[in-house]
Amino acid sequence: MGRKLPPLNSLRAFEAAARLGSFSLAADELCVTHGAISRHVQQLEVWLGRPLFERYNRRVALTEAGSGYLAEIGASFDRIALATSQQMQRGQQKVLRVSAPATFSLRWLVPRLSSFQFVNPTIEVRLLTSNEPIEKLRVDIDILIRGGPQNIDGYVAEEFLSEVRLPVCSPKILEGKTLKEPSDLVNFTLLHAATYPSMWPNWLAEAGHGDLRPRQSLTLEHFYLTLRGALDGLGVAMGPTALVADDIAEGRLVRPFEGPALPPWRYFTYVADSRVEDRAVQAFRDWLRSTGGAAALAGE
Repeated sequence: MGRKLPPLNSLRAFEAAARLGSFSLAADELCVTHGAISRHVQQLEVWLGRPLFERYNRRVALTEAGSGYLAEIGASFDRIALATSQQMQRGQQKVLRVSAPATFSLRWLVPRLSSFQFVNPTIEVRLLTSNEPIEKLRVDIDILIRGGPQNIDGYVAEEFLSEVRLPVCSPKILEGKTLKEPSDLVNFTLLHAATYPSMWPNWLAEAGHGDLRPRQSLTLEHFYLTLRGALDGLGVAMGPTALVADDIAEGRLVRPFEGPALPPWRYFTYVADSRVEDRAVQAFRDWLRSTGGAAALAGE
C-alpha cells in the first residue's frame, strides 16, 4: 500500500506559516501570495479534519493539534533539508588522486593534509602510496609526487620541498654513552633501509669513516621502519630533515652531528599536460608549494 500523504504544497505552506508564526512571512519565504498560503492551509485542515490555526484580525496562532503536527513534520523537513544539502555537496565533490612514496606520505604529507582539506572541503584526496614510476602505475593519477627532477614525457614537473639527510636517534640511547663524533658510531647500532642500501655507506664516506664498523647493523625493509626504529631506541638512522622535523622539534629525536649532510633530496609534483589547468590540481600544487616553503623557512 502507498503512503497516505496530504498535498505537499499544503504541507510546505503550513510548515512555513507555523514556523514563522505568520501567513505573510510564509508567503514571502515561499514566493507566493498571502492568499495562496491561506488556501493551502485550509486545504490541509480539511484533509486532516481539524483546525491547525486560530485566526485573529492581524495574526494567527497554532492550535494544540497544529503544535503537535508541526513538531512531527518540522523535524521531517529538517531531515529532508539536511539530506538534500549533503547530496548537493557530494555532487560538487572533486576526487583528486595523488600518488606519493610511503615514508613521505606517513611522515610529512598526511600529518599536514588536514590544512588542505580545511580550505578545500569539496576536494576529496585519495592517496596511493607507491614508489612506482608513472608508466607502471595501474590506476589513474592526477598528481604524482616523486624525487627529482625527472623528465617524464607529457608531464609538467614542479619542485615544492627539499631536504638533506643526517643521522638521527632517540635521546634515550645516548644516556651513559658519547656520540659527538662520527667515530663514536662504533658503539651504536646503525639502522639501514633495504630500499636505500647506500645511504649509510655514503654518509660515512663523506664523514671520512668509510671503513667504520658499528657495534651492530640492523636492516629493515622500508625507510619509514628505520625511522620508527630510531624513535623506539633501536639505533641510529639516517633522517631526512623534512620528514623528522616534527620529531626533532618535540625532542623525540636528536641530530648528534651538524654534518656532513648527504646532497639535498628534492620533491616534485608531476602532472600530465592535460590536467595542469584543473582547479583541484592547481589548488593541491599551490598548497604543497606553500607548505613546503613554510617548512624551508622553519628549517625543516
